[in-house]
Amino acid sequence: MRLLLRRAARGLGQQNAWVMVALVLDVVIAVTGILIGPRFNLTGALAIGPLLACARCDGRLTGLTAGVAAGLAIVVGAVTGTIGTSGQQYRFAMVLVVGALAVLAAVIRTRRENSLITITERVQQAILRPLPAELGGVAFASHYQSATRTALVGGDLYDIAMTQFGPRLIIGDVKGKGLDAVGRCAAVLAIFRELAFGEPGLAGLAEKMNARLSRDMEVEDFVTVILAEFAPGEVRIVNCGHHPPVKLALAGGGLQVMTPEEFAPPLGLNPHPARQDIDLKPGDRLLFYTDGLVETRDRAGRFFGLDDRVTAALALPDLGAAVKGVVRLLLEHAGDDLTDDVLLVLGEPTGIDSRNLRH
Repeated sequence: MRLLLRRAARGLGQQNAWVMVALVLDVVIAVTGILIGPRFNLTGALAIGPLLACARCDGRLTGLTAGVAAGLAIVVGAVTGTIGTSGQQYRFAMVLVVGALAVLAAVIRTRRENSLITITERVQQAILRPLPAELGGVAFASHYQSATRTALVGGDLYDIAMTQFGPRLIIGDVKGKGLDAVGRCAAVLAIFRELAFGEPGLAGLAEKMNARLSRDMEVEDFVTVILAEFAPGEVRIVNCGHHPPVKLALAGGGLQVMTPEEFAPPLGLNPHPARQDIDLKPGDRLLFYTDGLVETRDRAGRFFGLDDRVTAALALPDLGAAVKGVVRLLLEHAGDDLTDDVLLVLGEPTGIDSRNLRH
């Protein structure tokens, strides 16, 4: 909710700035029209203000701009002594009509944008389903952070499945944005859900997913992914071109980047990844993320670092609070102006395998 309020405030601030530009422009036109006199009548040019406002502002602010434009038209006519002439009345009527049309256009555009946001929210809910709080003896918390208000779905993806091999997690990033990226995200997740239950090895799972996805991919398309399989005391992963997860050990010592020994390219580029086994005991935590986390820059051009502040945030007792703490640090670093979507998944073994419980 706090994030939505920040976005709403930022959007309102952008509208206010845009409407100020439109108002200042109309004032300049009006003053110029008064100075040069009736020979070069600029009253009709006051319609530019409402037209400019309707491109970015809602109906209320566009209506305010249209009202100011009409008032300035009257002032120009009165000062130049042309208020009663037929030419000035025609120009005044033109400003009124254009202003009304601008308000109508702003209302229609705002409704369409709101409908688009609703649609993308539903797509996001279908693709990025909430992770269970606990599955197979592992507790999870996640957070998806959109870069823009009108692009709630990008190329980030994740899912988890409870298989006979244990909980299996996928997190990834599809090349590109928009509807094409959404379609590829859905395809990746559908193939993962189909193959995760039957393929015993993670490397084989990645290769089979690559074979299936490559059929419909263009030459330059790819998907970076990590496939993870949680087992008692460890997590097994294969990394196909994705940023490696970071581990926070219960014993302390800061964050450890789980870089694979050998690089494997993303899906779509025929990877042959090797499995990596990571010790993960109860109390240890493993953070998976997409590139928006570590590639976000501040105003000075510095990347977001996985430093002691992130370590402290990830060590918070509650998993959900830990993830939100990292997001808060990221937004502070970026000045609430992200340029890429961010997906975080934090996992922690609980020491209790829910599959072995008897009711």
